[in-house]
Amino acid sequence: MEEAVADCVTALGAVTDRNWEEVRAGRLEWDCRRTAEHIASDFIAYAAQLAGRAQDAYTPFAFGLDEDTDNTGALQVITTTGALLAAAVRTTPRAARAFHPYPYRHANREGFAAMGVAEVLLHTHDIAEGLGIGYEPPAGLASFVLTRIFPRVRPGPEPWPTLLWATGRGDLPGREPVTAWKWSNNPVLRSERLTLEGVTPATAADLSLAGDGGYEWVGGAAAEGTREGAGIMVKQYEEGAFHPEWGMYVLVRREDDRAVGAMGFHGAPGGDGRVEIGYDLVPGARGNGYATEALRTLSHRALEQDGVRTVVAVVEQENVPSQNVVARAGFTRAGEDAGQLTYELRG
Repeated sequence: MEEAVADCVTALGAVTDRNWEEVRAGRLEWDCRRTAEHIASDFIAYAAQLAGRAQDAYTPFAFGLDEDTDNTGALQVITTTGALLAAAVRTTPRAARAFHPYPYRHANREGFAAMGVAEVLLHTHDIAEGLGIGYEPPAGLASFVLTRIFPRVRPGPEPWPTLLWATGRGDLPGREPVTAWKWSNNPVLRSERLTLEGVTPATAADLSLAGDGGYEWVGGAAAEGTREGAGIMVKQYEEGAFHPEWGMYVLVRREDDRAVGAMGFHGAPGGDGRVEIGYDLVPGARGNGYATEALRTLSHRALEQDGVRTVVAVVEQENVPSQNVVARAGFTRAGEDAGQLTYELRG
């Protein structure tokens, strides 16, 4: 967050002698001063959401620059409000979420950080374009945004041009221009004892490389099946086939905010209305009914979606505990092939 703000202030600090109110900010309808005010307004709004844990709407207050604030003062306000958002992100607990409309009506601290970075990068670009100066932020900042709130955007050769394309601000060879877009925070579901947290491409990449994905795991590390599933998600993201709601969910125990396993779909539903689900618990969390609880929650959620008629689970014939899990979750045995048993839950 601080790096993005500093990059903005450095770039725009070179043109504070210009009249920002007379120049339109790139492709926006706003002038450059109004766009700078918008950056600061979003920072303080996001900080307020996190600090107050607002759950149903934005915190109701207004923000604006004083009329006599010059361009240097506007950049000072961006620096200050950016620092407030960074502080809110650092001090917000990992599991806390606050209201944001797109698309699931909530976001965690990482989501708000990514949205804040996106605001400052993109609107600095708009102002710079309007004033006729060059601007290109560090690639890592653009990648941070893409891998957290643009999960369905297939990576391009470089992160910054890809982010500009994804937000209707530029072109990419071989891709149609973007005329409408929204970013996407990760989905979250709740069962009796667990929170099922949808995995972002950034989390999947970390898990696939033996990282913890930002979670404290029962037993100290994710299970091997979780890492393999995360690797599949990374490939889907790279191919532009990643669907957040049809990906992996980390199962987090609410009583202590520790991850007990992962569960997810092999991909989006096919034309036949079928979707396959798989799961993996760390050894230290087995035998407590977590897999059954999560499977009921996630499979029932899937069957509520348009076009989904059947959730499928494939279990090894010798894996009796897993067979018991799917049976307790309401699945019925539907077939057998090469030592694997197929179970189905129909809507």
